Amino acid sequence: MANPTLQEGVLKNDSFHTLNGEHAMTINGTILKTCFLGLLTMATFSYTWYLILTGFADKAIMLSQWGMWGALALVLLICFGPKNKFLIITTPLYALCEGLLLGFISAIANKYYPGVATQAALGTVLALFGMFFFYKTGLIKCTDKFRMVIFNSTLAIFLLYMTQLVLSFFNITIPHIFSNNPIGIGFSIIVVAIATFNLIVDFDNIERFAGNVDKHLEWYFGFSLMVTIVWMYIEILNLLMKLQSRD
Repeated sequence: MANPTLQEGVLKNDSFHTLNGEHAMTINGTILKTCFLGLLTMATFSYTWYLILTGFADKAIMLSQWGMWGALALVLLICFGPKNKFLIITTPLYALCEGLLLGFISAIANKYYPGVATQAALGTVLALFGMFFFYKTGLIKCTDKFRMVIFNSTLAIFLLYMTQLVLSFFNITIPHIFSNNPIGIGFSIIVVAIATFNLIVDFDNIERFAGNVDKHLEWYFGFSLMVTIVWMYIEILNLLMKLQSRD
């Protein structure tokens, strides 16, 4: 669930060419690319949501599976492949695949807990703009220590989720943290906080690279920000479902 796309090892990829002038990446260009990717995600999100509402659950399940595996393959390709002009194709494809999965998950969640998807979306938007405000005003500074803490925390969560995935094949669940008891809710709050603080690192990396690398890398940094936003939305949705299931 972690965002690996803006870590130092990936950022030092040989495909990053230093560049200045009108052909260089800009912050505004990256924001526009991110918004475009968000619109693509919303388009396929709406489609699988619509399929669930209209009784075509089988088709929605199939599309969500395609979306899950497609998004995973594209994340690996985009992160660890060459950062060339094919990003203009691969990053929109990622957004479309992610939307298929998110729309299905959200529709099912909303079926059992009405309104939860809207609340998660609102929480994600508020967290996004809140972290941007804290970053631009300097209330939260992206120091080396901050980066280290967020990276290590994110890695720990990722390893925990992978451990649970492996254990699930043997019908074993890690006690408490995935339940709706106080420990499970507390764990989800921590994960949401770490996902949210990843935005600060994303903003800082975008600002550091703006004006210094090829303009087509706006797609890459837009994709990177989308990965964090998607993770944050899923974690907020999960937290809200835990809370509502206690009522």
